[in-house]
This record gives sequence, C-alpha cells and structure tokens, in this order.
Amino acid sequence: MKNRISFYIVLGLITLAFLGLGVQLITNPTGLFQSIAIIAIIAAVIYFVVQRVTRANPSKREHRAFAQAAKKSKRRFKNNEQGPASSRKAKAGSLTSIKKTKRNSSTHLTVIEGKKGKKKNRASL
Repeated sequence: MKNRISFYIVLGLITLAFLGLGVQLITNPTGLFQSIAIIAIIAAVIYFVVQRVTRANPSKREHRAFAQAAKKSKRRFKNNEQGPASSRKAKAGSLTSIKKTKRNSSTHLTVIEGKKGKKKNRASL
C-alpha cells in the first residue's frame, strides 16, 4: 500500500517538473538554458572533487585489495573443505594423507644438526 502512494507522489512530482520546464521554455528559454548550464557545471565540479578525493586515498585501494584476497582465500578453503576427494582421503586415513598433514602442520619447526647418535653418559655426572 505504501509503495503505491509513494509511486503516485513521485510520478506527480516528475509530471509537475516537466510541466514547469515546458512553461519556462515557452516564457523564458534563455533563463532555462542558463539554469541547466549552471546545474551541469556545479554537478561536474562536485563529481570531479569527489573522484579526486576517493582516488587520492591509497588506503582504500589497499583495503579493497585485502578484501578481495580474503574473499578468494575463503572461496579456496571452502572448496577444499567441500571437495569430495579431500573428504574421502581424510576418512580413509591413508598413510599419504597423514604424512601431508604432519608436514603442513609443522612448517614452523626447524632441524638442528648435531650428534644425534651419541648418548651422554649420565652415570658419570
């Protein structure tokens, strides 16, 4: 019900605007063209100022790039979780899937070279 009322109000305003433009075109055409030119110039200036301000801010571009990368990452992980092949491998518990998960989960560890075969003589301490 409210949509119909607002539709008729907007339609009435547009009709009155066209009627007013028609009357002004007949009575004072130069004034009409001046008004249209001034409105167009002001709109163009506002548009270019807004474009300059939004382009000059590099953090927005970085944020947009970050959001896009996060979206891609979410899609990739969602596909990995929902993939039928990966769920079958995890359920099967094969040796290769266990090795892959161990290698991937312990990437932060490092190997320290040293004398691994020689044991300390703890009795002499």
